[in-house]
Amino acid sequence: MSKLEDFLSAEDEERIVEAIRNAEKNTSGEIRVHIEKHCSKDIFEHTLEVFHYLKMDNTKQQNGVLIYVAVEDKSFMIYGDKGINTVVDADFWNSTRDIITTQFKKGNFVGGLIDGINKAGKELSTHFPWLHDDTNELENSISKN
Repeated sequence: MSKLEDFLSAEDEERIVEAIRNAEKNTSGEIRVHIEKHCSKDIFEHTLEVFHYLKMDNTKQQNGVLIYVAVEDKSFMIYGDKGINTVVDADFWNSTRDIITTQFKKGNFVGGLIDGINKAGKELSTHFPWLHDDTNELENSISKN
C-alpha cells in the first residue's frame, strides 16, 4: 500500500464516520480515528501525542477514545482518556484490540475500525450515557497525517 489514500476509499471513510456518529448517539464520550502512513517512534508515545494534538484530552468527562492506525507499519493503538480508563474492565482494551485485529488480519480494515468503534461506543454509553444537555465536543471525522 503505497499511498495513505489507498487505505480507505471515500465511501469507506463515510461508513466509519457514520459508525462514529451512531456510537456517540447514546454517550457523552468521544471517538476519533487517526490514520498515518508511518509511525517513526514508539507507537504508544505517538498515539498520546496525536491524542493531545486532536484535543481529545479536553473533553469534560475525560472520556475520549482514539484509534490510531499506522498503515505501512501494519500497526494500531487504542487509547482511552482517564475518565474511561477508571471505569472499564481491565480486559476491555485488549478485547477491543483483538476484535480489530481479527478483521485487519483478513484485510477488512473498514470492518475492523467499525467493530472497534462500536465496542468503544457501547462501553462509553454504559459509563457515560448521553444526557439532554450533552454536546458533541469533537468533530466526527477521520484525521490523517
